Amino acid sequence: MMAWYFWMALAALLVCALQFIVKLIRLVKRGAPKDLSTPKGKVSAGVLYSATVAMMPQNKESAYLHLPTYVAGILYHIGTFLSLLLFVWIFVAFAIGIYTPNDTIAIYPEYLRIGHIVAACILFVAAGSGISVLIKRLINKELRFFSSFDDYFSNFITTAMQLATAIFLLYPQTIIWYCVVMTLAFLWMPVGKTKHALYFFAARYHLGFFYGRRGVWPPAKIH
Repeated sequence: MMAWYFWMALAALLVCALQFIVKLIRLVKRGAPKDLSTPKGKVSAGVLYSATVAMMPQNKESAYLHLPTYVAGILYHIGTFLSLLLFVWIFVAFAIGIYTPNDTIAIYPEYLRIGHIVAACILFVAAGSGISVLIKRLINKELRFFSSFDDYFSNFITTAMQLATAIFLLYPQTIIWYCVVMTLAFLWMPVGKTKHALYFFAARYHLGFFYGRRGVWPPAKIH
């Protein structure tokens, strides 16, 4: 049976999910963009381009000028999604008995150790990328000007989530701290900048709709 600290993290995940559902319902109620102009292109092609090729650094306004930061951001986001997926996996593993609690230690089969080490290494790299992005925000005058408490704290709690997950995978006796950090992360996610995990997809859809309908995306090939 799972201990109180894991149920605490699950409760926080439920609160997070409910808030995201409410935000999603609000987005859906607002409907698709209304455009009465004569279409010159396909919305579907524009949306697909918006969510794929348009995200490449050479197609963004200035990302190609900051490739190390762009790559760090990609790695950081990979670590975030991996942390969330691993939390679901850990819950399922406890529920079906693959992981078993022993006081404040999680016991898991030896055959999972290699997977844990690989996942932890990925998360350490991702967290390091997040820290590098934070340092750049702190030392760059222009970035500091546009930054707020939300920017700093969202980075902090997301990086802490990745590190806590990695450390738990290697040292299961840290399960209480892992659950505490995940609880804080889930409670902050729908409140802070981290809620762009939902709004990102809506924004890319709207951009794709706008530019796809006008025939701007995908861009015409020049021969």
